[in-house]
Amino acid sequence: MPWFLLSIPILILITFILVRAVRFTPLSASQGVDDELTDYRAAAAGGHLSRMIQMQTVSSRNEEEIDHSAFDAFIALLPEIYPEAHKVLTRETVNGYALLYHWAGRSNEKPVVLMAHYDVVSAREDGWKHPPFAGEIENGIIWGRGAVDTKITLASIMEAAEFLIKDGFKPDHDIYFSFSNNEEIAGDSTPAIVALFKKRGIELFFVLDEGGAVVTKVFPGVTSPVALIGVAEKGIIDVDIVVNSAGGHASSPPKVTAPVTLSRAIIGLNRHPFHARFPAPTIEMLRILGRHTPFAYRIIFANLWLFGPLLLAVFAHAGGEMNAMVRTTAAVTMLEGSRGSNVLASRAKASVNIRVAVGENVESTVNHIRKISGKSGVLVTTIYSSEPSPVSRTTGAPYELLGSVIHRTFPDAILSPYVMLGGSDSRHFAQISPFVYRFSPMELTKAERESMHAANEAIPVKKLDTCIAFYIRLIRSI
Repeated sequence: MPWFLLSIPILILITFILVRAVRFTPLSASQGVDDELTDYRAAAAGGHLSRMIQMQTVSSRNEEEIDHSAFDAFIALLPEIYPEAHKVLTRETVNGYALLYHWAGRSNEKPVVLMAHYDVVSAREDGWKHPPFAGEIENGIIWGRGAVDTKITLASIMEAAEFLIKDGFKPDHDIYFSFSNNEEIAGDSTPAIVALFKKRGIELFFVLDEGGAVVTKVFPGVTSPVALIGVAEKGIIDVDIVVNSAGGHASSPPKVTAPVTLSRAIIGLNRHPFHARFPAPTIEMLRILGRHTPFAYRIIFANLWLFGPLLLAVFAHAGGEMNAMVRTTAAVTMLEGSRGSNVLASRAKASVNIRVAVGENVESTVNHIRKISGKSGVLVTTIYSSEPSPVSRTTGAPYELLGSVIHRTFPDAILSPYVMLGGSDSRHFAQISPFVYRFSPMELTKAERESMHAANEAIPVKKLDTCIAFYIRLIRSI
């Protein structure tokens, strides 16, 4: 057979690939429309958020470490700064300190739940520009623990309610605000709230919690801002890997000590990572955002049927967020050994935080850990576990309504689903609603995202204004 005949299939394949890339253009989307809230400003909102930050509502799995007076003060603060909302909304306390508000609409059908949590992680003053619980406002920026995660969301929801109630607004459908006091420790308050909804037979239209935000430069080749809506989240497992030994004096150690055995188990985890694959929401994200990339990138994203395995390998070996998007991850977060430098450890322990990929499950994940680490003398114990959430639909009225409000608030943003890498309380609501979404209505820089659970958590007041405007638009659309 002549050589040029052999090249014909290759030329056909290349042409097919290029044609798909040429046709791989942005999908039509509803355009953002400026409205009367474009210049919305709540003069007192920054001060209200500042006062919330000053309440040291630090949650802990150790009950003795919790300052309950701070939680009491926070609960008492809300009626003081949102008096009109508290005249109209009913409020009940669930599980001690969680808050469930009910805003009665013209109809009790298709109710919506808006979520936030007011507990925060601990913070030492070392490394902070301003004390973490001072709520300082400097040059238009609010500093402090909870400024981003997530007292800003709670404040924005309540500011929106206060504004609308003063304006004489009544929603068409019932709205609930679910504010947890122990989200940061994967606590039992939101499950208790979900149990109440079950008991009362309430069927929800959709649920919105913290999650994705409007971000830039997070996807190769995409220069426009991207509004990421979490349609699912990874599962969470905390396991302890423990090695026990006789201990003794460090002057005459055995050939292999407990920490050495433990170290080998940890190294084994690193050498045997979990299987990598693209979950369905991530594939959808690639197909949406890939349309907004330069032509060279579009060749790849338009032809995932061919380049998908190569792209998966790139993600898996990149580390960080890209690696976490395609597989279950295991991170050793705490280590314990001997309490004396000259004393052999009779017990060495590693605490491992595992984030279970969508499509996997807790049982198979723990079995993998045991297979790799659970050799002779190594004990693997599950401390806490939560399965990955179901995947919420990206078609239908709830998603379209949310997308419309996002476009009106962030007109230049590209809307895309994604799998949330962290955990939120919204996963509990998946028991009673197939429409659970995770979106924080803010444009967050890389530094602002990284400040959560770290030093110098802060947010500009103008982003608080935008957040409030988003919830006003959303509530009016429900």
